[in-house]
Amino acid sequence: MANQAAGDGRVSAMAAGLIGSEILKIAGEIRAMVADGAVVCNLTVGDFSPAEFRIPAFLEGAIGEALRAGETNYPPSDGVASLRGAVSEFNRRRLGLDYPPECVLVTGGSRPGIYATYRALVDPGDRVVYPVPSWNNNHYAHLVGAVGVPVACRPEDAFLPTRELLEPVVRGARLLALNSPLNPTGTAFTAEALGEICDLVLEENRRRGPDERPLYLMYDQVYWMLTFPPTVHVDPVSLRPEMAPCTVYVDGISKAFAATGVRVGWTLAPPDLTSRMASILGHVGAWAPRAEQVATARLLREDGEIDAYHATMSEGVRARLDALYAGLVRLREEGFPVDAIVPMGAIYLTARFPLHGRRAAGGELRTNEDVRRWLLEAAGLAAVPFQAFGMAEESGWFRLSVGAVSLPEIEAMFGRLRGALQGLS
Repeated sequence: MANQAAGDGRVSAMAAGLIGSEILKIAGEIRAMVADGAVVCNLTVGDFSPAEFRIPAFLEGAIGEALRAGETNYPPSDGVASLRGAVSEFNRRRLGLDYPPECVLVTGGSRPGIYATYRALVDPGDRVVYPVPSWNNNHYAHLVGAVGVPVACRPEDAFLPTRELLEPVVRGARLLALNSPLNPTGTAFTAEALGEICDLVLEENRRRGPDERPLYLMYDQVYWMLTFPPTVHVDPVSLRPEMAPCTVYVDGISKAFAATGVRVGWTLAPPDLTSRMASILGHVGAWAPRAEQVATARLLREDGEIDAYHATMSEGVRARLDALYAGLVRLREEGFPVDAIVPMGAIYLTARFPLHGRRAAGGELRTNEDVRRWLLEAAGLAAVPFQAFGMAEESGWFRLSVGAVSLPEIEAMFGRLRGALQGLS
């Protein structure tokens, strides 16, 4: 019985057609290799190893204090009042965004905020436009029965969408999903590029008649505090205030504070939409734990603690990204077929290994999957091909993630990679 096909009526059509995480599949393979004694520089997981990046000591202590104070019962479905107020104040101080607490929805990490945005705005058959490579928009579109409209982005644009690419496909769409700094590329919008996209959204909404629903922009900025100079984080409403009625921000502490397991995220949106999203997540039970909410509220009001933490944490992330980039550039200058894009933010580097057609001990490398396996087995380099982020082209582009590795591990990996590349024919 347990082995019956998923499409035989035992599960819904949605569940039968849902694809599992490609990244988690790769992670399972790597765990098995490490358990067998293999040395692997694991650049696959979009997470942090506590051995490399701890959460802020202030947050850790505040969570313990909240637990000891008995903050263990159900929180309100939209978030505890202290945290909604703290998020409102934090965004006003740090980004100049004026969203009162009734516009704030607290979620169990940022993912429920993305799901609630899709679920509250998108009906089955609606069109959702998103760039590729990007993280999981194809899966969220599937969950709500939307028609996904992937827009293939170009390396010359740092794999970010432009007005030129989006203009042919936004007509009649319900949602445009953007992320900056971008997972998987670690690249970020300029003010000019994002401003042009905002203008496109505003023009499309002005074109629509009174009986047509507007086009919304979901702007995932969960990595914004990990933006590295000279890059400056930009956002839609700061650039074009008239975007406020049709913009949903997704954010949280997961990435900026290495707190992926603490599960505190939030959205900023018009109050009528926020209340609907809160009702959806209230039924699902996707709220953040109460003690963690109380502690996060305290952290977000402590600018000194935040700045002191990032003086170490964000510099550690950047040092690893810079080491990866510099190492690949050195190999490229030595004549090896590798490349990379300058890191701008997040915990990711975009790297290229155009090794298709080369021959290794196991045979010819024909696909990105062949290259991925060869990098893992020959060099102990674990990376994720852009196919895991919706990109169809077999052009050798990969995501390298630095949250779970040390600088010595990166240095040792380059010795193995150089030797492996020398062995290709």
